[in-house]
Parts: sequence; C-alpha cells; structure tokens
Amino acid sequence: QVELVESGGGLVQPGGSLRLSCEASGPTFSRPTMGWFRQAPGKEREFVAALRRGFGSPFYADSVKGRFTMSRDNAKNTVFLQMNTLKPEDTAVYLCAAGNAPDYRLYGEYVYWGQGTQVTVSS
Repeated sequence: QVELVESGGGLVQPGGSLRLSCEASGPTFSRPTMGWFRQAPGKEREFVAALRRGFGSPFYADSVKGRFTMSRDNAKNTVFLQMNTLKPEDTAVYLCAAGNAPDYRLYGEYVYWGQGTQVTVSS
C-alpha cells in the first residue's frame, strides 16, 4: 500500500512562490509515475506535472511550463513542486498522485492519492 502526504500549501500574493512536498511510503514498484494535479472549486481535476521512472525530465502542463518545477529526492522518498510567479488562476487544492499511469496526464490512471494541500494566490 502506498501512502502520500502533501505539505507546503498556503496563501501567497500574485508573483510569489511556494514549494509543495509529497512524501511517499510503500513499495516503489507501485509508483513508477509520480504526478501533481490540482482542482479548483467547480472545475475538473487538472494535470500539473509528472515524473516517470526512466525518464530524465519531468512533464508539465502548458499552463505551468516555465513557472513550476517538479523534482524528487529518492533518499527521502519525496517529490517536490516548486511554484514560482504564481497567478490567481493557480489557486486550487494540489494533490500528489502515484501509480503506473501510462498516460500521465489522466488522473484516472493514478491509483494512489494524497489528501491535498490548498494553494491560494491572492492579494
């Protein structure tokens, strides 16, 4: 069983930065793909970024490319999402996900989910 625990959300002004963390426990073979999604009120869950084992670079949604950076610390079983130049439209609950996810953009392909952390971008 894989467990995911996110942290690092909060309130930030437009243009500011936040760093989200997702600590994973459980067998690593069950989580070759780690992803970040977000969900705003009344909207569908949206792909943000993903890291796939065997692929060097993360994948990003166009809306965050150049502003967000996903990374991992294998020793700590943790993935991070560094979010810079935040905009009000980035406001959402951010969720960490894990699984095989052949199509990493689809939330339905992830098996394990964290509880989410709220990110609010407002002046």
